[in-house]
Amino acid sequence: MTTVNTSRGVPAAAAGTITLGGDLTVNRMGFGTMRLTGKGIWGPPRHPEKAVRVLQRAVELGVNFFDTADSYGPHVAEDLVAKAVYPYPGLVIATKAGFERRGPDQWVENGRPEYLRRALEGSLERLRVERIDLWQLHRIDPKVPAQEQLEAVREFQREGLIRYVGLSEVSVADIERARKVVPIVSVQNRYNVTDRKWEKEVQYCEREGLAFIPWFPLSAGTLDNPAPHEVAARHGATVFQIALAWLLERSPATLVIPGTSSVEHLEENVAAAEIRLTKKDMKELEKIAA
Repeated sequence: MTTVNTSRGVPAAAAGTITLGGDLTVNRMGFGTMRLTGKGIWGPPRHPEKAVRVLQRAVELGVNFFDTADSYGPHVAEDLVAKAVYPYPGLVIATKAGFERRGPDQWVENGRPEYLRRALEGSLERLRVERIDLWQLHRIDPKVPAQEQLEAVREFQREGLIRYVGLSEVSVADIERARKVVPIVSVQNRYNVTDRKWEKEVQYCEREGLAFIPWFPLSAGTLDNPAPHEVAARHGATVFQIALAWLLERSPATLVIPGTSSVEHLEENVAAAEIRLTKKDMKELEKIAA
């Protein structure tokens, strides 16, 4: 089940913690690695040494949950994570598989069991571990029976190659079907203060004790509504910090993973964990959903 506390140490800890699977506890302010890659999430970054520094600085700020995927690059983000923070003292490294990359900004679902196994084995090698703490099915491939994909994941877990299983971009019905095959501890769907498509899934995760990991948490520049600017002014914060603070306040099930290739932006994002939104703030922000 998901449990939360509000221990205040380093900045990332100010948001409290969340526990995956009953025994894997992390700070609710995590880090997503997708933006550490090249343009179009393809190839290496222009300055790999800066990407390494961002990851290391995240650890210094108390971030202990890192979300990556074999498709980021592909393979680039996982390599950078290993280079920067291996052997992961006190850290949880989550990765994903289920997309086959064919070029910049090209994402093709591939849930064939043999492909998923190759992807998992590649992640284990790049991350230099014998077991993935949280392995997520990046998408349920509509071209392959969902049962086959989930049974493959269950077998990976039985073999000890993954500890816990998560899903991405799924409905409540998808989650419930999956849970009949393999235990699920997290759901990663697109969700932010302006995009509430998966509201029912947030509620389901909170009710069922699953972590909800929102991707695209900052709305990436779409915060042009006056409400977040007004709230930000009251707190002396940026609108992006308010977007993150809203996610943390929205539900104790949220595990937030903003990503950036800049140390400056990283520090700004992590500082959002210390913002405490009021009921008035939340009421105003609730009105801006698309």
